[in-house]
Amino acid sequence: MDGDICATATTPPDSDPARKRRVHGMLKLYYGLNEEGKTVDQAESMNPCDINGTHFDPEVYLNKLRRECSLGELMDQESCMVKQIRSLDSDMQTLVYENYNKFISATDTIRKMKNDFKKMEDEMDCLSTNMAAITEFSAHISGTLQDQHAQITKLSGVHTLLRKLQFLFELPARLNKCLELQAYSQAVSSHRRARCVLQQYSHMPSFRGIQDDCHAIMDKLAQELRQKFRDGGSSAKDLSECVELLLQLDEPAEELCDKFLIHAQSRLEANLRGLEAELRPPLSSGPTSVIDPSIGPARRLSAAPTAGSPTDPTSLGNPFLSSSSRTDILEFIDRGCNEFVSSLCLVIASYQELFVNRPQEGNLASKNIPHMAIGKLHAFVDAMATCYFSLVERRIQEEKSVGDNSLLVRALDRFHRRLQAVAKLLPGSAVPSQGTEIVVRAARERIQQYLAALQSFYLDSLRDVRQALAAPRLGGSSAGGGSHLAGPATGKDAPASLPELLSSLSASILNQIKSVMASVQLFTAKDITFSNKPYFKGEFCSQGVRESLVVNFIKFVCQSSRQFCESVGDRGGSTPPALLLLLSRLCLDYETSTITYILTLTDEQFLVQHRSPVTAVAALCGEAREAAQKLLNHYVKVQGLIISQMLRKSVETRDWVNTIEPRNVRAVMKRVVEDTTSIDVQVSLLYEEGTRKAHSSDSSKRTFSVYSGSRQQTRYAPSYTPSAAMDTNFLSNIHKLFSERIDIFSPVEFNKVSVVTGIIKISLKTFLECVRLRTFGRYGLQQIQVDCNYLQMYLWRFVSDENLVHFLLDEIVGSTAHRCLDPAPMEQSVIEVICERG
Repeated sequence: MDGDICATATTPPDSDPARKRRVHGMLKLYYGLNEEGKTVDQAESMNPCDINGTHFDPEVYLNKLRRECSLGELMDQESCMVKQIRSLDSDMQTLVYENYNKFISATDTIRKMKNDFKKMEDEMDCLSTNMAAITEFSAHISGTLQDQHAQITKLSGVHTLLRKLQFLFELPARLNKCLELQAYSQAVSSHRRARCVLQQYSHMPSFRGIQDDCHAIMDKLAQELRQKFRDGGSSAKDLSECVELLLQLDEPAEELCDKFLIHAQSRLEANLRGLEAELRPPLSSGPTSVIDPSIGPARRLSAAPTAGSPTDPTSLGNPFLSSSSRTDILEFIDRGCNEFVSSLCLVIASYQELFVNRPQEGNLASKNIPHMAIGKLHAFVDAMATCYFSLVERRIQEEKSVGDNSLLVRALDRFHRRLQAVAKLLPGSAVPSQGTEIVVRAARERIQQYLAALQSFYLDSLRDVRQALAAPRLGGSSAGGGSHLAGPATGKDAPASLPELLSSLSASILNQIKSVMASVQLFTAKDITFSNKPYFKGEFCSQGVRESLVVNFIKFVCQSSRQFCESVGDRGGSTPPALLLLLSRLCLDYETSTITYILTLTDEQFLVQHRSPVTAVAALCGEAREAAQKLLNHYVKVQGLIISQMLRKSVETRDWVNTIEPRNVRAVMKRVVEDTTSIDVQVSLLYEEGTRKAHSSDSSKRTFSVYSGSRQQTRYAPSYTPSAAMDTNFLSNIHKLFSERIDIFSPVEFNKVSVVTGIIKISLKTFLECVRLRTFGRYGLQQIQVDCNYLQMYLWRFVSDENLVHFLLDEIVGSTAHRCLDPAPMEQSVIEVICERG
């Protein structure tokens, strides 16, 4: 087609009509026109007046227009045709302008193609001439050398044979030279090239001598390689080269495997000895206490500490911030990974390259060396890894301080991450899984350390609370509500009150739990490689953090608090009653809100999924409420026993038969009222008021009959007869049968009125029982009347039901009258005067 184009470009337009028609036919085919220039879908028109048809005749068209059209229509037709001509001219001009560059480019291309084809034709003619000359010259050479070709081939083979013989005769000298230069690899390569030939022609004396010399030299070389292998001072690369050369010298592969591993073991053991030198003897002490003994209780128990503040227990005197002067665990793990693990990986890679992945050629293929070698490698790696893991576990166990937990987590992460290289180099090895088990055990042990630290912190905090409660007593106590908390000091030296101590204790414990949880949460951070293991996604969060740490600590708080109720003795042992009250309120707060908050926070932070059984929140809250109830009951018992002890001694140490006529209230009764008032104020600091029954208007003016069963306000008649006594005893016993039974040691409710009521019941019951064991005279009975009237004047306002106080005091006065030798009661007016004066 290119030739056609060139011909078209050089031939006049009318010189080749057939070619012109063919070109026009291709253009019509491209534009979808038929031979007449119409589109295919247009019908052919034979009308000579069709201006668009191929048979258009202008004369016929004009004659028709002149005949059929008027002058106006002719002018209109002319105008229309002029417009169409102008439109066609414009379209043609636009088409030319738009394709002008294409026309120019096409012209240039045709001109260039014409020149290129002419040049190419000249080159092809020249090439054809050269090829003919070469063919003629080759035929001439072949004809000339035809007779000498066989002789040249024979001489070439002789030359090659002579070169081989020269190599064989020079081989002993070449081997000795390589041995002197320690070019062992070149010597072995040269010997391997000649070994087959020497073996083939060993029956010939000359070749036999060369073979013997070469064997002697190679034996010496093998001996030097073995010695170099045994020395162990060479690098891993030199060692690998030694093994490779010995294998090429047909040394037993199993023996070489053992020697290679023994040499590697010596280097790895040197790394392990370096690590062991950094270990110190295991400590026998437990985790470091969370409380710094140099910090006083006033600073540790300041009111309402906030997280991160100078008085926050999580940042003050806390081993979480402690540091050690010796190498930390991160440096220890780094050294172990950089030295031991890296060397172990290099040994594995070199060993596999030499014995496992090495192509088996000749008779080595039948010995199945890779299977034997991989078994030895697994045993070797497991043994060395066991030694390394024992050192790592010893170092982890030395990490007793629960300070910066990020160091331990980063060290374990680096340890776990580097062991993955062993898994890639040696698939099927148990080393990575054993390393993961070490990380898991370290995490479990860390949780136990944090639990022990929290327990120690809690016990130390309680000790500080006891010191704060005992400190004011050194300066004397007052009868007010702050007698157990406030001493003579004022200002900054004034001790904290019970609400402040409770708030500080609760806040410090909660902040400490949050701090521990933040430290433990590092084990599950996204950038830690082992955090995606199933254990750290499931069991660690649910059984580790939630159950072993948080739940166990809450149980410890409840159990250790209940232990304060197990003290023996009338005075409740050495536990301050205020501490019992504070702990009961603490446990109650835990039951109402703190436990739910802590467990919800734990579930949110650790995304705990309860796939395994966990302790229910209701169960923990029930345990905390039980502890609070037990502590409050014990508080009531202890305070009741303290007051009861005073009343018992006051009854037992007095001669009630020969006592003088009462002129005032006994001091012990005033002390009872003062202590009850102090207890009421103390309890009101932590507990709500509670509910009372409506009081009668004359509660403070109630009088007592000397016979509790009669309930009469009449005075005892002086004419005492046995029948009268028998009647009053009979009426008293009948009344007791129908009166409401009073449970002295019943559980109290969590409010002030119930607590103080329980204490008063115990005190008055003790007073009643002591009275029943004594004998009274006239004035003794009157003194009891005065004392009971005084108690009734003040105690009724503390109890939930004033009838309870009235009933017990009636019993005391009635029992005294029954035990009186001369029961002559004092006038009520006189009793009131004495009580008001007292």
